[in-house]
Amino acid sequence: MSLKTLLGLGALALGIGTWVTALILWLGLLAVSDRLDATLKAEQRMSGYAGLSTQAATFLVVATEAVQREMPAATRVERLEPVVENLRRSFVRLQQNVAQAVEEAQDLGLDAQSRFGTQSLGLARMEALLSSTMRGLGEDDIDRPRLQAHIDSFATGFDPLLSQAVQTEQMFRADIRAEIVTLRKKLSLAAIGIAVAAVVMVLAFYFGLIRPQFARLDRLREAAQKIGQEDFAIDLPETRRDEIGGLYAETNRMAHALAARKSAVEEDRAQLSSIIAARTEELRAANETLAEIDENRRRFFADVSHELRTPLTVILMEAQIGRAAGGPDADAFATIEARAARLNRRIDDLLRVARSDSGQLALESAPVPLPDLMAEVHEEVRAEADNAGMTLTLSDVPHVTLTCDRNWIRQVLVGLVRNAIRHARDGGRIRLDAQADDATARIAVTDNGPGIPPEDQPGIFERFSQAGSASAQGFGIGLALARWVIESHDGTITLESPVPRDTALGDAPGTKIAVRLSLSSG
Repeated sequence: MSLKTLLGLGALALGIGTWVTALILWLGLLAVSDRLDATLKAEQRMSGYAGLSTQAATFLVVATEAVQREMPAATRVERLEPVVENLRRSFVRLQQNVAQAVEEAQDLGLDAQSRFGTQSLGLARMEALLSSTMRGLGEDDIDRPRLQAHIDSFATGFDPLLSQAVQTEQMFRADIRAEIVTLRKKLSLAAIGIAVAAVVMVLAFYFGLIRPQFARLDRLREAAQKIGQEDFAIDLPETRRDEIGGLYAETNRMAHALAARKSAVEEDRAQLSSIIAARTEELRAANETLAEIDENRRRFFADVSHELRTPLTVILMEAQIGRAAGGPDADAFATIEARAARLNRRIDDLLRVARSDSGQLALESAPVPLPDLMAEVHEEVRAEADNAGMTLTLSDVPHVTLTCDRNWIRQVLVGLVRNAIRHARDGGRIRLDAQADDATARIAVTDNGPGIPPEDQPGIFERFSQAGSASAQGFGIGLALARWVIESHDGTITLESPVPRDTALGDAPGTKIAVRLSLSSG
């Protein structure tokens, strides 16, 4: 049987028990209400008998007074008529109450009906006694002893009848109270029995159904914890075909599937580990080879630098001596000196780039006049622009001083101009300009080339990243190095393409690369 059915039957049993309890309580309260109502009516009748007793006493007082004063018969009757009328109304009211009590006593048995019938007979006798007394007092005879005899006869006959009626009501009320006590005991016993039955049912429901299911759920929880700890050695019993039994079966199948999957994953992991180990060894060997190649490259650059600088130093010294001596060859010696100095700078630039490729970027910051720096850049690339058939324009440069590594910044700016010469040759124009504010200087290189597509611009400063178009070939490594140098100076480098029409050099989209550096604080 499924858990749904068992729980439903348990809930049905509890519901029936609750309904039976409510029914017993309702019947008990209904019986108590009937008994209390009967008691209240008995009290009302006793109150009526008390009123009747008072009215009878009043009748005796008025009648005795009329006899003592020897009033005429008509006067006596007139004096007694209001009292008698009240007595008769009381008799009618009590007779109605007794008749109603007789009707309601049908469920109480013949004894109760006989008792109320006796009450009705007593009232009839009292009423008949009143009528007989009034007839005697209404006679014209004014013999006081005879009239007093009628009054005494009423008093001696009425009082026992009234006492008997009151005693009967008291007995009835006492019986009702006894029934209420008995009913209360029965209801108390019923409540105790219901409470015991409820406890027994709850205990039976808990220990017979709920607790065993909780134990099964605890076992299922322990199995889930083992699965969470990758322990798939689980064998839950599948003897019962209820909902938890179904969960047991599914959990067993899941654990077996996970165990099989774990075994397959471990095999794949072992195979992957062997592959990774082999690839790691290959990479280690490749890194060692690359390290050896890089070391050889740095040694080569150092050797080339040394081998080139020694004769260059001799050439520079001889050119300086020849220029200082004057004569017709002084201009030639000056040209040789300038070309040798430029070649020496190119060797320094080559060594700096080599050191930067190895992750080293040594900066030698010093105050640098911006006009001198811009003049050096213009002088170094002017011949290349002329050879490419392009016009290189140097705008007015503000007289400010930067704090930077002169050679690195010069090399960055020269590289930006050479990029423009390489990629914007068809535009024919390049502009090199500088601006300054209170704290920074902004140096920009603007060309009249085809520009850079928007989708290529986000990665243009990334190392080994190049724009997709053919016109952008060669941008990647140069701009990545430029950004590294500028940011090492706490500056910024930005790209703008196409160039706004108000600052563009022609009709082509063009490209503007701007560098912003801090001014010297002194």
